[in-house]
Amino acid sequence: MTEDARFEDGRETPLNLGALDAEDLKVISSLVQDAVFPAAEMRWVAKDRRFALLLNRFRWEDAGLGRHGAERVQALLVFDNVLKVASQGIDRRDADTILSLLTLTFEPGEDGAGDMILTLAGDGAIRLSVEAAEVTLKDVTRPYRAPSGKVPRHD
Repeated sequence: MTEDARFEDGRETPLNLGALDAEDLKVISSLVQDAVFPAAEMRWVAKDRRFALLLNRFRWEDAGLGRHGAERVQALLVFDNVLKVASQGIDRRDADTILSLLTLTFEPGEDGAGDMILTLAGDGAIRLSVEAAEVTLKDVTRPYRAPSGKVPRHD
């Protein structure tokens, strides 16, 4: 007899998720909330219509938090079908600036197109105009202890 996989079975494994609509994107947004990354880790490859970030994301899904403390993991957040990229509140000349991702949302347009909005702490934002919603999130390293040792808080 075979048994369906349970959500709990995947808690301690690397994430590899995709989103093709606003509902799927809510899951990815919750998992990348409070991710931090240097400005130098943003890439837009216009000819491939791809925008990617190498994030240090907090492991919100971690069931072992009480056992081993707060953890982060490096993950790739990739957006495909990107036609245009715009940002505000980011000094692109300072590659060492550390940015913190708060939310990821999709503002639909016509025929499946729209804008992906990455809201950053400190009034920064990145707008990706996309032909269609297609986002992937993939953990690429082993988890490591969060340097602060704390769970992010929003008062």
